[in-house]
Amino acid sequence: MSLNFSVNNNASAASILSNLQYVNNQINTSYQQLSTGNRINSAADDPAGYAISQQMTSQVNALNQAIQNAQNGISMLQTASGAMNQITSILQTMNTLAVEAANGTENSTDLQNLDQEFVALQKQINNIASQTKFNTMTLLDGSFASTGIIFQINTDSTTNSELSVTIADVQISSLFTGVSLGSDGYLHITSQAAATAAISVVQAAITSLSAYQANIGAVQDQLNYTVSNLQNTANNLQNADSTITNTDMAQAYTQFSQEQVLQQVGLAMLSQADQQPDAILKLLQ
Repeated sequence: MSLNFSVNNNASAASILSNLQYVNNQINTSYQQLSTGNRINSAADDPAGYAISQQMTSQVNALNQAIQNAQNGISMLQTASGAMNQITSILQTMNTLAVEAANGTENSTDLQNLDQEFVALQKQINNIASQTKFNTMTLLDGSFASTGIIFQINTDSTTNSELSVTIADVQISSLFTGVSLGSDGYLHITSQAAATAAISVVQAAITSLSAYQANIGAVQDQLNYTVSNLQNTANNLQNADSTITNTDMAQAYTQFSQEQVLQQVGLAMLSQADQQPDAILKLLQ
């Protein structure tokens, strides 16, 4: 067996140093994985896993925004529905007034008083229609009666990810159809005949408004189910992503302990290898 001594090149020390640097890099990776709880902290840790994780993260982020969109849609429709409930209540009162005015026992003064309240209630309906807003958008004045509102409730750009709803115009001019309004734009009950005609008009308005509310309620139900489904999908994707990116703490700590031992051994061996050139000095003595 031949011995090769050289003062210009210490191959053993260089090899040990290279291995030690590799172990140090592995220890740094283990530090990061254990401290962050993530197995993949950069693309270098697992290129394929990193790419998959980024795609899943993108999906989850989009799903969470779609959930928020649907919840905002529910809030908007609740605002419209709540205002329609108030208008329905007003129409019920107006129906009672019209029935009262249609009775032959009411004199002209009674009819004037009833008509005054009847018109005031119509003004309140118009006021509700013009003042019911969501995010500065007026909901009940006909702005969304034809074009409707489109809610983006999923993550792609197809129509399957959209849900549309129309919100009817509930101003007096739209609610009271098939009848001539007064010059002031309101329905009057100043006579028994006018009151009798108003009964049918008001009841028809109540029927129409109930249909509008049913339509809004159906869309609210759709949005509620959509939120539940999106939340379930997002949770499943997050769980799938965690299996790819999360650190297996037991395995990572075991690996970290092994790397620490290798580091200590490497340092000891490097110290020994650095002493090899001293043997050459002994030959020269």
